[in-house]
Amino acid sequence: MTKSLPITQSMVWKAYKKVKSNRGSAGVDQVSLSDFDECLEKNLYKIWNRLSSGSYFPPSVREVEIPKKDGSKRKLGIPTVGDRIAQQVVKTYLEPKLEAVFHKDSYGYRPLRSAHDAVKAVKQNVHRYAWVIDMDIKGFFDEVDHYLLMKGLERHVDEHWVLLYVKRWLEAPVLECSGHLRVKEGSGTPQGGVISPLLANLFLHYVLDQWLSTYHPEVSFVRYADDVIIHCKSEEQAKSVLKSVRERLKDCKLKLHDGKTQIVHCQDYRREKKHYKRRFDFLGFSFQPRPIQSKREGGGMFLGFSCAISISSKKRILTEIRSTNFHRWSTANLDDLSNLLNPKLRGWVNYFGKFGKSELQRVFRVFHQRLVKWVLNRYTSLKGSIKRAYTYLKQLQRGNPGLFYHWEQGYLNL
Repeated sequence: MTKSLPITQSMVWKAYKKVKSNRGSAGVDQVSLSDFDECLEKNLYKIWNRLSSGSYFPPSVREVEIPKKDGSKRKLGIPTVGDRIAQQVVKTYLEPKLEAVFHKDSYGYRPLRSAHDAVKAVKQNVHRYAWVIDMDIKGFFDEVDHYLLMKGLERHVDEHWVLLYVKRWLEAPVLECSGHLRVKEGSGTPQGGVISPLLANLFLHYVLDQWLSTYHPEVSFVRYADDVIIHCKSEEQAKSVLKSVRERLKDCKLKLHDGKTQIVHCQDYRREKKHYKRRFDFLGFSFQPRPIQSKREGGGMFLGFSCAISISSKKRILTEIRSTNFHRWSTANLDDLSNLLNPKLRGWVNYFGKFGKSELQRVFRVFHQRLVKWVLNRYTSLKGSIKRAYTYLKQLQRGNPGLFYHWEQGYLNL
């Protein structure tokens, strides 16, 4: 069968495998991945047939709300499984073209780049630059202007079918939590769509990355999606660049969140103390003045400006530890605890343990306190003796350090 667009069944199959590996919830049609798989061949053929003939129209996006650190809620858009596959087809085709032009200091949702890479770049920059602009773009994904985005896309894409489908995805209505169907009016891309991060990176490439490189080459920056840190040499420069950024965003129909955007002084032993904020958070880590042990032989402590797990990230982990109530699982054995808790422990250690390991060590003290309570509830011979419970766990650590993931990684602070 000859089709008018160069979309093959192989492209659809590869996109399906990618979507399946990422898992995810059902969209407005309530069809889960397992439901989709029941008629897999038929469903994939239908997607290919419509995509390759130009007749594919995306269904509505299901809106969900998730809590944010400040108590407010973030709105995410969940496309249907079929639509995620269709988006993945176009994303896979489009991504190499855009990757070739993206800035080296853009890290979010890009191949072979990670949040840790972005944090490491900021960590290196604060040693060279004494001032930081910690930016927060207000409602970025809701405010992305469709005309400007398509204008940027047209600079790199000649294929009419790519432009056609991106425009349709941008215009797809959203089924709100209230049940109301919201039609977009020239702005917004769902935070949660497969292709949205790529489009957001393209938009901010022209709005900020290339603009900063052209008009403010004297500064450095690190961008992870819409989280942006700009590094400046002086207070005056930081104020001037921030003013300029505000005007630039206004021209591009965006604005900064005044309550969350700040200028920070990166104070360390080399820099005179200033009456400015001396801490900022980035991707779950807090950057602030910290005592650091010199690596030189015989060297002592000095005041550096470095990062470790943020206060809000600690609170989130502690809330999660407490909410499990695993200390009450008196019928569970150690293997049960290990199997249930290790996925969480592994995630925390692998992400937050990358920088400032000692701060994460403090978080696990609360975990160990809960573990002691479990021991007291589980073993009648140890009831009433916290000291003996701690002794039991210390012996357990020495004999079986692989029981809990953080023990295996050296977090043995009982």
